[in-house]
This record gives sequence, C-alpha cells and structure tokens, in this order.
Amino acid sequence: MKTYEFDWVDAFTRTPFAGNGCVVVHGAADIDVQDRMRLVRETKLSECAYVVPSEKADFGARYYLAGREILMAGHPTIATVASLIDRGLVDLSAGHAAFTLEVGAGVLPITVSGRGPEALITMTQAAPHFGARFDPGKIAGLYGLAAEDVIGAPQLVSTGSTYCITVLRDRAAIDRAVLDLARLAAWQATLDRPDATAIEPFLVTLSGATPAGDTYARLLLPPPNPPEDPFTGSATGCMAAYLWHHGLIESARFTAEQGHGMGRPAQGAVEVLGPREAISGVRLGGHGVVLMSGTLRLA
Repeated sequence: MKTYEFDWVDAFTRTPFAGNGCVVVHGAADIDVQDRMRLVRETKLSECAYVVPSEKADFGARYYLAGREILMAGHPTIATVASLIDRGLVDLSAGHAAFTLEVGAGVLPITVSGRGPEALITMTQAAPHFGARFDPGKIAGLYGLAAEDVIGAPQLVSTGSTYCITVLRDRAAIDRAVLDLARLAAWQATLDRPDATAIEPFLVTLSGATPAGDTYARLLLPPPNPPEDPFTGSATGCMAAYLWHHGLIESARFTAEQGHGMGRPAQGAVEVLGPREAISGVRLGGHGVVLMSGTLRLA
C-alpha cells in the first residue's frame, strides 16, 4: 500500500470552514489519473491538487475536477502554496517570498507577503484571450433569467482556463439564477471546441456581497461536480480582464467576493495589469487556512 501526505486547505479565506476547500497531496507524481479524480469525488470538493516535480519551476502541481484535469485553477493554487508554507517548504524568514509554480497551463509567478494566517499568496495569471461573444438572452436562459438581466454581451475569456463571463445587473438577478443542465449541454454543443463541455458561464454583478467587496460572482456546475463553487480563482482572473477591457470597472484593483450565498464566504484581491486594450496579465491574491492534515493510503 502506498501512502501520501496531504493537507486540506480552505482557500481565499482566513477562517476555517469558509472559502473553497482543496485537498493538496504531496509527492503525487505516481498517482494515476483515475485515482486523482476518485479522490475528488471522495472528498466531495470541486478540485484536488497534486504536488509533482517540475523541470521548469520551483514547484509543480496538477489540478483535477471530479471528471477531468483542469489546467489552470485559482483556489488549488492558493491551497497548494498554503500547504507548502505550512510544511516549511517556502522560506518566509524575511516575511516575503517569490518563486514559480508549474501547473498544467504553464508556469505561474507566485509571491507571498506576511507570515502565518496573514500570509497573502498572489499568483499572476496569463494575458487574457478574448473569444466569441453571445446573445445575452441565450446565456440568461441557461439560468431562468431574462436578457434584460444581463449587461453587455457575454464573452469567452481565458487566462489559462476558459469561461463565459456574464455580467448581471444586480444581486437579485444573480441570486435567482438556477442552472438548467439540458440547456447548458445544448449551448456547449454549439461551441464547436474540443473543450466545449468544460466551459461554463461565470456570473458576476458589479457590487460586493459585503461592503468590502466590489464584485460578487457565482459559478453553477453540472455533475459530477458539486452544484456550486465557493470561489473560482481562474474564472475571477477572466472576469477581471473582461471588466477592465470593456470599461465596466474604474479601477484595475478591486476586491472580488464569492460563496456568500452558500455559506462559504470568500474574497480575493485582484489587479489587472496593463491598459484596457493590452492587458498583460492578472494578479489574484488570497489567504489559505490548513484545516487538517493526514495520510492518504492507496492500494
């Protein structure tokens, strides 16, 4: 029987049992893909992270959903770094650190400032790629909403993983959203992309869930995933690029909130890099809490 050390980390929060949970498994290079996805299903989390060697970066990690690998993911990145810090694998003796983390989508620059639960972990996501736009009514209909609930045209955006960024008019609209699985599958079938079934709309409104927030978002998911994600860092990077590029936010720095409606409040510090017409990347920072640690035993 093979054993692996792991940490269960709540990401984008300073508080246990908030934010988005992620199991981070260390020394995981020899765990096969099916077992990686089985562990996600066993935990009932949206994703798990597996620390692996890297020839390109200081550390390597791979991220998995219940049914597939995800090349770029935000909360597993925060969770992985929080786990590395907790295990003493990142030197914070000077109160800060800078290093690189290779994920499926490429190498991410990582910075850490502060120590302990106050350590702020920041990743830099890639320059965005803007794709197809969609009729507002089409995307609204996936959630039982009307075209009038949508601001602008929903658009595919990627900073490593692709989402259809959809801006809603107010908190009432985002709270009313209920995902129609059949309509989502039918819309995905029209995308004519090899990754079509991996693309979901990311709903956002231009006010926070709390006075501290500037945006509030939801990501509703089809099976075998959990029905909703508490905080989606990869989608937050795409959302930030969309809002800045289309002039929907006045400042390139803002606070993103997610998860409050499901009792898992989470918060991220966002900074879009570069002018609106030539974005060079997106910085996304958050905290992580190691909730528990243990040993994974696989036959």
